[in-house]
Amino acid sequence: METIINATTNTEIKAVEPYSRFTDFDIDLFKGGKHFKLYEKFGSHVLEYKGVVGTYFAVWAPNAQYVAVIGNFNGWNKGSHALNYRWDASGIWEGWVPNVGVGETYKYFIKSHNGAELEKSDPFALRWELPPHTASIVADTFYEWKDQDWMASRYQYTALDKPYSVYEMHIGSWARSPESPDEFLSYRQLAEKLVPYVKEMGFTHVEFMPIMEHPYYPSWGYQITGFFAASCRYGTPQDLMYLVEQFHANGIGVILDWVPSHFPGDAHGLYNFDGTHLYEHEDLRKGFHPDWKSYIFNYGRNEVRAFLISNALFWLERYHIDGLRVDAVASMLYLDYSRNEGEWEPNVFGGNENLEAVSFLKEFNTAVYSNFPDVQTIAEESTSFAGVSRPVYTGGLGFGMKWMMGWMHDTLDYFEHDPIHRKYHQDQLTFSMVYAFTENFMLPFSHDEVVYGKGSMLTKMPGDDWQKFANLRLLYSFMFTHPGTKLLFMGAEFGQVGEWSFERSLDWHLLEHTSHQGIKETVKAINALYKSEPALYEKGFDWTGFEWIDASNMADSVIVYTRKGIDPANDLVVVLNMTPVPHQNYRIGVPAAGEWQEVFNSDQHQYWGSGMINYNPIKTDAEAWHGKENSMQVTAPPLGAAIFKRIAKTK
Repeated sequence: METIINATTNTEIKAVEPYSRFTDFDIDLFKGGKHFKLYEKFGSHVLEYKGVVGTYFAVWAPNAQYVAVIGNFNGWNKGSHALNYRWDASGIWEGWVPNVGVGETYKYFIKSHNGAELEKSDPFALRWELPPHTASIVADTFYEWKDQDWMASRYQYTALDKPYSVYEMHIGSWARSPESPDEFLSYRQLAEKLVPYVKEMGFTHVEFMPIMEHPYYPSWGYQITGFFAASCRYGTPQDLMYLVEQFHANGIGVILDWVPSHFPGDAHGLYNFDGTHLYEHEDLRKGFHPDWKSYIFNYGRNEVRAFLISNALFWLERYHIDGLRVDAVASMLYLDYSRNEGEWEPNVFGGNENLEAVSFLKEFNTAVYSNFPDVQTIAEESTSFAGVSRPVYTGGLGFGMKWMMGWMHDTLDYFEHDPIHRKYHQDQLTFSMVYAFTENFMLPFSHDEVVYGKGSMLTKMPGDDWQKFANLRLLYSFMFTHPGTKLLFMGAEFGQVGEWSFERSLDWHLLEHTSHQGIKETVKAINALYKSEPALYEKGFDWTGFEWIDASNMADSVIVYTRKGIDPANDLVVVLNMTPVPHQNYRIGVPAAGEWQEVFNSDQHQYWGSGMINYNPIKTDAEAWHGKENSMQVTAPPLGAAIFKRIAKTK
């Protein structure tokens, strides 16, 4: 092994110096699966040692017989920079290499105990080469943050009794330069264009589909190899931090899609990392995902659990992320997920639950909320698994929220019916209230609903052009007045016509048409209403925040309900007319006598509606209706929503 001489101190420095960032306590925590800041120890870290700047490398490869760092600095020579194997049975190889600094590309050469020779990227690398290249890059996440005010007060924006309206998006296809449609916008360009747009639209949060490094762009980011690296397709780690900071400066939270469910089998990635099933479960009935042809983490292995939980905390700490939406939770929870009989093995109790994954998710949520009590974790979970968004101490999984997939499917199915047939399907709209408060539900119209031949949100709607747009405005009105938080995928907010394609920009030119501009203005207005009316968010997860007034008028396909806040003076009455037949002088029961003012109507001309508005305050009559002592007559617009609030009495 070559050596160099430090001319200043006249000391000899080896090509790889024995050096460690691990204490005995670190090792005990790691082996016990309780070290949740492994990113401070593993990976590559530039530091000065013996008067020389170099890089410390550490990698977990317990079944290797030899590990070396290879890179441009040594001509990718697998014999020149061998790492040292720790003596404590931790499986960690480490060492400090002089004169290697930020920007250097590298991999680990691993010779397994079974003779396999592998070249692996660093699981903890903070940067990766631009695909299709796969080497890791020595980097740091140093950034002088200027979002202290947001971080100190974000609990006010993330609490479960606050408005929570999410704009879900795919960074690479939100918009591209008209002059260079094949080039991505960078993180910093997005800071200029995306941040003001999300603010204009009134969303409280933005959610990025996975931006961790992934080699295969058509995977949309869900096939991750670089779990600790922001995708270099759009810039540096610091560029992404700047984007997050700009959102925070404008009062908008940032959520990341996080994928602890699986990873691809790329030769440079986690799969078969040290020649064995290190990160993935060795039993392919638990370790291989038949739908995605990817590999499933071994949730029963302490070091793997620590890796994943460290990764979650890394994004929350280093990138100031405000929430994690956890992908494919259902696939983690069930041993028989997408498997036929005989392709899975029951747990020790004879059930189909993956007990190791259940335990992992509880520990993940406990760690997140212990360290960052003012963020949210959100489960994309489509089954009836009990207690997903209930605290761990009560037996739940501990998530802050759960996607309400049943509501989404039932609602879209209802709206796809021609209005003349909707009277036979009204239970699809009302059934959600049977279970709406069993979890803290988020109502999602996500990317999954506008791909693979499902059509865009607009083209799902029946009827002629006017009816399609009216139906979509009505759908969003129902969504924003139904209990639960909200999520809308990009393009849906202006009525994208084509299905979403990751290969190109959204069709922004559609906003030249008043019909599409009307959808955009509707979403702006309903977001503003959602944030300004406490009845729409204060009791979003509490059954006392909702009351049916009339859910049984199937003949007219009109439903009426009340949303309630803490103060009854803030109560709202919502009238939804699901047919193109307008109803004038339509009598509804109301919670209190007085004058009621329309505060939102999806049929306004500015939304490309027909303009059937309740312009003036409406006085109630002492006429019992819908089980209420008082009632009033309103105009229910065609395929429209009308929302009313009682005018406060002045003394």
